[in-house]
Formats: sequence, structure tokens, C-alpha cells
Amino acid sequence: MRVVEKSQLMSATEIDRTLQRLAHEIVERSGGTANLALIGIRRRGVPLAQRIARAMRGIDGVEVPVGTLDITLYRDDLSKVAPQPVLQSSEIPFPVDDKDLILIDDVLYTGRTIRAAMNGLFDLGRPRSIRLCVLIDRGHRELPIEASFVGRNVQTSDTEIIEVRLDEVDREERVVLVERVP
Repeated sequence: MRVVEKSQLMSATEIDRTLQRLAHEIVERSGGTANLALIGIRRRGVPLAQRIARAMRGIDGVEVPVGTLDITLYRDDLSKVAPQPVLQSSEIPFPVDDKDLILIDDVLYTGRTIRAAMNGLFDLGRPRSIRLCVLIDRGHRELPIEASFVGRNVQTSDTEIIEVRLDEVDREERVVLVERVP
């Protein structure tokens, strides 16, 4: 099976503008940045969280803490992913107890990644709240999980995939819609 690019959904400029808007929405709906912390889900959620934190610093001059969460061991499909999964570290340099956490990922699809992330967070403590921020929500949920902050909603078919490509990971900056074809 091969993958064919169908269209570009977002350019680098559009990604940046969307992250700026999301930062403003988070600050506004949170009543500021007091007690807030951002947690990026490895891989692409991490640079997105760091960028949103920079934008928030520009809004009210406060450094919002950012953590990194590796959900590998919390996945419900771990045995299907690889015989020896590659573990990367979670780096959360602050206590999560009583914090208002914003969990950040690139694409929301079935909801299983987010469920795994919440399990990982609860192993670290008891946050006051957890809200979800995603760059793209593509629908097709299998679990009752919805994002509080969404960059863009994109309806897709089961054969389509949304690829978020970021400079920090992919040395390229854009969001594309691709399709699996036989």
C-alpha cells in the first residue's frame, strides 16, 4: 500500500497563526495563565506545546511550564505497534497535583492516544483539570473524548491520513492530507 498526497491543508504561516489563536483562546478561557501548565504528547505535541507557551509568554509575559509525556506504555495497541517499543522519557518538571493542565497533540482521531495520555498523567498525580488542545480534529472518534481547543476541524475518510510536519521533527512545516491507495 502506498500513500499519495492529496492536498496541503495548512502552510507554515497558517500553522503559526493558528497556534497564536489557540494561545489566546487558552489564556482567555482560563482567565489568565495562573496555575496553567502545558503537556505535549510525544512527538509532535511537544513542539506545539513549546510554541504555544512562547505565544502565551507574549500575551501576558508569564512563563507557562511545559512538560513532555511519552504514552508508549499506556497504549492499548502496544503489542501491535512493535515487538520492542522504543521508550522515550516523559519530562514533567513540575508537580501535576491541583494544576490546570492543557494536554497538546497534533491530530485528534480515535481518542485512544488521549486516553493513554490521561492514564499517564494520573499516574503522576491528581490535576485539578485536564483540557485538550489539538492542531487538527479529524473526527472518527472511538472514545468519548473531545478537544476544548481546536485549530481546525477536517473531515476525512477512513483511507485518508492527516500528516502534521513540523520543522523540529520533520525539517518541514506544513499539514497535508494524504490517502492510502492500493
